[in-house]
Amino acid sequence: MAQITTTDANEFSSSAEFTPMRGFSNCHLQTMLPRLFRRQVKFTPYWQRLELPDGDFVDLAWSEDPAQAKHKPRLVVFHGLEGSLNSPYAHGLVEAAQKRGWLGVVMHFRGCSGEPNRMHRIYHSGETEDASWFLRWLQREFGHAPTAAVGYSLGGNMLACLLAKEGNDLPVDAAVIVSAPFMLEACSYHMEKGFSRVYQRYLLNLLKANAARKLAAYPGTLPINLAQLKSVRRIREFDDLITARIHGYADAIDYYRQCSAMPMLNRIAKPTLIIHAKGRSVYGSSGDPETGKSPPQVSIN
Repeated sequence: MAQITTTDANEFSSSAEFTPMRGFSNCHLQTMLPRLFRRQVKFTPYWQRLELPDGDFVDLAWSEDPAQAKHKPRLVVFHGLEGSLNSPYAHGLVEAAQKRGWLGVVMHFRGCSGEPNRMHRIYHSGETEDASWFLRWLQREFGHAPTAAVGYSLGGNMLACLLAKEGNDLPVDAAVIVSAPFMLEACSYHMEKGFSRVYQRYLLNLLKANAARKLAAYPGTLPINLAQLKSVRRIREFDDLITARIHGYADAIDYYRQCSAMPMLNRIAKPTLIIHAKGRSVYGSSGDPETGKSPPQVSIN
């Protein structure tokens, strides 16, 4: 569906250019078509439940049994809003890593593997604690091996925040951030305009369905009831009533401003590639990082 060309000898350098296949230059087509043509997970995942220190859990989907692949380099994938292993970008990347001899894993954020999480919290764009704990557990449990982390969309903003907060102490060797909403407030407003409202409606329905499952399984673990949840019409409203309140932020705007990765990008210490599409369909260009203003270890493409 697309062709990758490069201007130098390094096939995977940050100077590689993406050229859409003829007839597929529209950003909305590029966003939606993978859900039609890349639905099937083409490997048998090895599932593992990782218990967290606070009594909650995250579910891991590995490309193979990690105990039998300790020696392999590792690729850790952090999915986007309401994503999972079933997201085409997630299982596609893990499959590609597996074919190249890597051990791949998707760390599902709390409540995103199909089973509601237990505690009085969910996940959000700036919630770095679970990812940090998992990466350290990974090294402690299976020993050291070259490790790369990839974050998509919400998971990309989270990964950027994590890289900035922990610097060289984070146990990853390199990172890639794909189509992340680095300015959450501006991106939330963009999703309420034009065709982006289609994406907002789709994502909001997923958020509400997930929250409803959590309320059914663990009543009282969210700050609103089912009737209030049904009345929510915008993601910003969901974040105002649930995400912000349950995680200690004053409101959605306070959450967005505290958890946007853009102001932190210059603190990233590990080699990091940021991939941003021009004219992105979901968030627009309001959160695009500026080239030339990042530290030398951060490449923006």
